Amino acid sequence: MITLIGLGPMGQAMVRGLRKAGHEVTVWNRTASRAEGLDATVAPTVKDALAASELVILSLTDYKAMYDILDGETLQDKVIVNLSSDTPGKTREAAKWATDRGATFVAGGVMVPAEQVATDVAYVFYGGPEDVIKKYEPVLNVIGSVKYVGADPALGQLFYQAQLDIFLTALASYLHATALIEAAGVPAAEFFPYAVENFNTVSYFLDEALKNIQQGNHPGDAANVIMMGATADHITITSNESGVDPVLPYAVKSLYDRAIATGHGRDSWTSLYEVVKSRK
Repeated sequence: MITLIGLGPMGQAMVRGLRKAGHEVTVWNRTASRAEGLDATVAPTVKDALAASELVILSLTDYKAMYDILDGETLQDKVIVNLSSDTPGKTREAAKWATDRGATFVAGGVMVPAEQVATDVAYVFYGGPEDVIKKYEPVLNVIGSVKYVGADPALGQLFYQAQLDIFLTALASYLHATALIEAAGVPAAEFFPYAVENFNTVSYFLDEALKNIQQGNHPGDAANVIMMGATADHITITSNESGVDPVLPYAVKSLYDRAIATGHGRDSWTSLYEVVKSRK
């Protein structure tokens, strides 16, 4: 038996996947009607939901919601797998909070939208006690392939946030670029296939970036910061000329400006890492 608390789109998708895989699931949600059609046992209270299973999966808005729901309940000997989104710092606080109440705490970050949960493309970062995660891996793998990243529960949340850092910035850049195109009177659909091609080829640059980061050396023979920074400057000017919000390109340009100011002008674009890794 598995208990799942929180029946937003993600939680509902998890329940469907678990039931399809043959697992018995008890659910609880503040709005009980969200359990309709899920083929799961609906607990009348949080206490009943917790009593139904040792494994308790949370799919909530954030960690505050966990405290609001579980504070004051008996958590002794429960394994709480929190798949809600929050920060690494709050994850460590939550792990201590759960441990102080006799529970084992595991944090995870689901790296697909709800419609892809419990499919072959789904994966979830997990941080926490490895033996506990291995014990429940057959269940957790139903939600998405288990990617264990370390004993510190915050690491599961950190890997999740790092992936979203790339994801959100990339999507924002697409919207900004499309706005530039449409500002010239060109339909967005004409630009779309070129944007797709760009997204598909960006990963080509990551091997070099990783090598340079690991070696702490950024040879700029191919694309140095001054050259790339000039392009970043041109994008800000184009944005202003087009009447498109320039905040995003200005943020990128600021990294190149700082890299030049700290002596990386002739280094590779990967030397921006030396700027962003510290706020000094």
